[in-house]
Amino acid sequence: MKILGIESSCDETAASVVEDGRRVLSNVIATSLEEHKLYGGVVPEIASRRHAESISGVVEEALRQAGCTASDIDAIAVTYAPGLIGSLLVGVNFAKGLSVATDIPLVPVHHLRGHIASNYLSSDIEPPFLCLVVSGGHSHIVAVKSYTDFEVIGKTRDDAAGEALDKAGRTMGLEYPGGVSIDKLSPSGDENAFTFPKPKVHDAPYDYSFSGLKTAVINIIHNSNQKGESICIADLAASFQKSVVDCLISNFESAAENFGYNKLVIAGGVSANSKLRSQAEKMCKSHGWSLCLPELKYCGDNAAMIASQGYYEYKSGVRAQENLNAYATMPLDDLQY
Repeated sequence: MKILGIESSCDETAASVVEDGRRVLSNVIATSLEEHKLYGGVVPEIASRRHAESISGVVEEALRQAGCTASDIDAIAVTYAPGLIGSLLVGVNFAKGLSVATDIPLVPVHHLRGHIASNYLSSDIEPPFLCLVVSGGHSHIVAVKSYTDFEVIGKTRDDAAGEALDKAGRTMGLEYPGGVSIDKLSPSGDENAFTFPKPKVHDAPYDYSFSGLKTAVINIIHNSNQKGESICIADLAASFQKSVVDCLISNFESAAENFGYNKLVIAGGVSANSKLRSQAEKMCKSHGWSLCLPELKYCGDNAAMIASQGYYEYKSGVRAQENLNAYATMPLDDLQY
């Protein structure tokens, strides 16, 4: 079964053809990242315009690389939530038009479910397992009970980990995306040079809070500027990254222990972070747990992960009608179409 996936939730316009949820036949991505670097972050209006300009060509190229035509496609899977609403609407409306024109079934896919499915493209892992989903907009601990049955055990109360890393990087004067720049710079710094608070949400032990860490970075830089003191940015970057990763791993480890999981998975854009990957490997090794990490090429937004999850949603009977809409926010475990 061949699924055409379409992804446009942020600044990547992507299309992919995946066979039986696991075998990637094509994976095409057009990004407007260089434009957004000029502004230090994603500009929604620019992102949606670039999607509109690129999506037709990206889908055509994905089909061409897969050696397919529309008649070979069994279903069209499209990201419909969550994300930038203008960007999502471009992908959803294109997919709806293509579905109507070709009479191919349309399958709506939640973006975070797609990130979790990126691991199906990199390994033979199957549910159930516990997944840490970490991206620019989300930080979730999710019990993946089956390919289409999810329970959110913990999530961020404010900033997501990726958002905190990006904003801290921008405050440090690093190139966007700040999280990537921090990861590249950190090995040359002393991760114990600065001490950051350890946020804890007492009424929800698996929830996260990263706004305080982000504010601490801003205060350190602000205070040093006022005093005319210089700061080693490499030390600050390494220390901040360590604090963020320690928070992520601590709650993830507690959830695995208390819910009895020995098969762990990490997904989302921040799953590419080298510190997070190494700390997760150390944690799982110490407990004798198995760990699955997506290949780096599937960590960021892509359509292969959407096609993969679309395959399992399609097999479970999920279909969208012509009135499918896009949603800027939506819970991972309580979908609406």
